[in-house]
Amino acid sequence: MKGEYCVGGASFLSFVALLLLIFVHVGQINTSLVPHGIAMAKVNTSGFGQAMQETITDPVAGLYTDNYTSPLGEQNGLRQLYEFGLYSYCAYVNSSAGTCTNHTIADKFEPFIAMTSDMLPNYTTIANSMFVNTTLFNSAYLGYNSRVAYYFILIGTIFATIALFTGVAKRALLFVISTVSSIMAALFILIGAAIWTSIVKKCEGVNTLELTQLNGGVLSGIIVSYGNGIYLAWAAFACLAAATVPYMVSCCTFRG
Repeated sequence: MKGEYCVGGASFLSFVALLLLIFVHVGQINTSLVPHGIAMAKVNTSGFGQAMQETITDPVAGLYTDNYTSPLGEQNGLRQLYEFGLYSYCAYVNSSAGTCTNHTIADKFEPFIAMTSDMLPNYTTIANSMFVNTTLFNSAYLGYNSRVAYYFILIGTIFATIALFTGVAKRALLFVISTVSSIMAALFILIGAAIWTSIVKKCEGVNTLELTQLNGGVLSGIIVSYGNGIYLAWAAFACLAAATVPYMVSCCTFRG
């Protein structure tokens, strides 16, 4: 394989990986088209009101809000959909209308707190008793692991950037740096993506949780699912892992 092809192929893969990681980072920073379409995890609460009503056998009024501009976390009413990014989360009253929290470095993934902080206190108390034994309820576990995953992804993004820009110059030392950076980037992104995959998978247990055995069983009405940000992170890992081969070939065969 010619050296130019090796360098070109590795640079292309590194560029694609970095582009994917940029998309991962901008997910849910606001409600505009691109950020709105990218999330690490999603929580659909549209069926929770009906499930709560069937469980407590009392009418449930004032649980949700239709005002998408009302601030989050101030007991203004539950939203239909919560989507979580690396720096903030957004909540939507329908497929497009919603608002976001302030941006925070390494924002914690705490979906249960996000939900209950929008509920009136009496509904929060009921929800606490319903989900107390679930991973969704364990905000300390989810928050800690999501923060750890964020830093792995951030460091991986930095290494991916280094690999891209050092790999284009025809210098033996820079080829070594690009090779090492690509390996480190792939490793860090792998760990970050794996952590996010694990915590969302554990939260999915709430999807089949029965709140009561009455009436043939009532499911929680809450659906947790992977966001496409996780898939983008895995794709970035694959690109970076593939890029290490041509980088390594260039590193070992370049004479200059």
